[in-house]
Amino acid sequence: MVNALDDNGIVRADIRSSFGTASGTAAGIYMQLTITVVNVNSGCAPLAGYAVYLWHCTRDGQYSLYDIPGENYLRGVGVTDANGQVTFISIFPGCYAGRYPHIHFEVYPSLARATTYANRVLTSQLAMPTAACTAIYATSGYASSRSNFSSTTTANDNVFGDNTAEQIAAMTPAMTGDITNGFTGSVTVGLAI
Repeated sequence: MVNALDDNGIVRADIRSSFGTASGTAAGIYMQLTITVVNVNSGCAPLAGYAVYLWHCTRDGQYSLYDIPGENYLRGVGVTDANGQVTFISIFPGCYAGRYPHIHFEVYPSLARATTYANRVLTSQLAMPTAACTAIYATSGYASSRSNFSSTTTANDNVFGDNTAEQIAAMTPAMTGDITNGFTGSVTVGLAI
C-alpha cells in the first residue's frame, strides 16, 4: 500500500497535476469542490484546522499510484479554514466497472497528524450527482465511464448500497455548472467531536 500523505507536495488545492518528480496532468472536465467540516456535537460549528485528504480516479477510472504508478495526480491534502471549509480543484471523476462514481476522503484532526491512516477521524466517500454524471459521461473524453455508469447505481454499489436515501443525499455534493465552464460542488461533512 502506498502512503501519499508523507510525500512533499501533497498539501495543495489544485490536484489536477502530479507533484514531486512526476509530471503528468489528468485530463477531464473542470470541477471545484468545497468540503465544510462541522462538529455535530456542537450545533454543527465549523471545525478549523482539520486536514482533509481527497483522492479519486481519472476520467478513465484509473487511480494514480496504483493503476498509474508513475503519477500522483488527483490526490491532495487541504486544511479547513475558520469556516471549516477546504476547496479542491480537480476534474470530475470517471466511473469504473462495479462502482458508482465517487470521491474518497479522509479527515485528520490537524495537518501535523495527517501523516498516516491510523490518525484519521473519518474515512468516507462522496457519491457524485447523477445529473452531472449523465451530462459529463456523454462527452467524448468520458466514453469508458459512460458504459460503466449505465450499469451501476448507488443501490447496487458495494459501498453505497447499504445506505438509506437520506444518507446518500448527505453524501452527494450539491453541484452546479456545465460542460463548457466546469462544475462547482459543495458538501458538508459532520464529525462527532
